[in-house]
Amino acid sequence: MKLRLSFLALALVAAAPVAAKPVATPDFSVGPQYDTTHVYVPQDQFDAFVTAFQATFGGTTSKQGEFQVTPTPSLTKSQLVLTPAGTVSVFGFKTPVPYPFGAERTGYLVTDMDAAVTAARAAGATRLIETFPDPIGRDVVVQWPGGVNMQLYWHTATPHYTPLATVPENRVYLTADAADAFIAAWTRFAHGRVVSDDKTAPGGEVGQAVPIRRVMIDSGYGKLTVLVSNGQLPWPWGRDMTGYAVPDLAATLAKATAAGVETLIQPREVGGRMAALVRFPGGYIAEIHQNALR
Repeated sequence: MKLRLSFLALALVAAAPVAAKPVATPDFSVGPQYDTTHVYVPQDQFDAFVTAFQATFGGTTSKQGEFQVTPTPSLTKSQLVLTPAGTVSVFGFKTPVPYPFGAERTGYLVTDMDAAVTAARAAGATRLIETFPDPIGRDVVVQWPGGVNMQLYWHTATPHYTPLATVPENRVYLTADAADAFIAAWTRFAHGRVVSDDKTAPGGEVGQAVPIRRVMIDSGYGKLTVLVSNGQLPWPWGRDMTGYAVPDLAATLAKATAAGVETLIQPREVGGRMAALVRFPGGYIAEIHQNALR
């Protein structure tokens, strides 16, 4: 009887339906040289910012123009600054900035807009505005857990940018309430790989005396660092959206100072790097770092 029951149990197991494994979505990234930090500056400081940023990091600029880049009526100066350390999209609106623009930190080029939006929503993102056409392609603005806003964009004509010498990091500041949800959503969409997850990273990285959690993620969209703290950050930490890696921090800061950039936090060694925080004309705050000398 036991033998018959065993055969019956095996038969039932064999006949039971096998749960389908989740199918991974494609990777829609193109490369970190196509990922731009969105910098909004007063229109009367537009040229000063572009000049200072290029003087600090080198590189080239696109032709400056005035465009309607939103689906509702607006007008902005717009220009790309393409440097070996990262690219910025600069906007100097001549009209009020329509919602939800101005709060998105980055623009990520994707290979297929509609499929990328579907994948982002499936991973946990919410559209703040549905996909719309712009003068050279299509755009959407999405929000990830924790209120992290990003633009996804697609160009009608494929752009060709020079690969970066160093890849900048998208610096995301969150509390523990949202950190794990954001990390899970972003890595799922971006095919991201967690490079490190230090739960006792030096608090000095964000101006605090107590340890924080630092999660570093790599993907086809570039580098992303999640800085998890209690959120009680002294100014200007948390206002920096991008960290730029350079081979010589002192030399870079000297160029920046000569171009009218203000050093807010002097260089200091923390978390395995030498880092400083600076403010460009127009108010853009950034972190600049090099690997610490040993």
